[in-house]
Amino acid sequence: MNLNSSWCGAEGFDLVFIETMPMGDIDGDRTSQYLPLSIVRANLERRYTLAPIADNTGGPARYTRCAETGGRVGFITPMTHNFCEACNRVRLTCTGTLYMCLGQDDAADLRTPLRASEGNELLHTAIREAIGRKPKGHDFIIDRRHQRPAVKRTMSVTGG
Repeated sequence: MNLNSSWCGAEGFDLVFIETMPMGDIDGDRTSQYLPLSIVRANLERRYTLAPIADNTGGPARYTRCAETGGRVGFITPMTHNFCEACNRVRLTCTGTLYMCLGQDDAADLRTPLRASEGNELLHTAIREAIGRKPKGHDFIIDRRHQRPAVKRTMSVTGG
């Protein structure tokens, strides 16, 4: 792994890796696409000193500080460390569909209540009901027994 972290640190950039998530129908074995970030981190730590820091951008990344460069390195680990317990995210598509979790198929149609009334009460009720269904965890699994995606939609459908 050749990461030019000196350049990133000098330019004020953070490095953030994310594990492959089993989303969308593709051909082939997904196990060949999966690289646990624990391996990436171990490789980085052979050359750099990474210390956990409490920085939080509101997203799922867990950050470390690289002693050699002063830069931050973030790890987003939906597979090796399910971060759902701290997830406060939902995604609203341009078609008015609200997804409560990337790793679940459950969604709420917000277009219908929005169009059904001049006021916002029906919309607010639909949003509250949807948020109440937000799951405590996702269904992402990548191993030889689970050859199909957890959800059929791709990240581009969900807005990610």
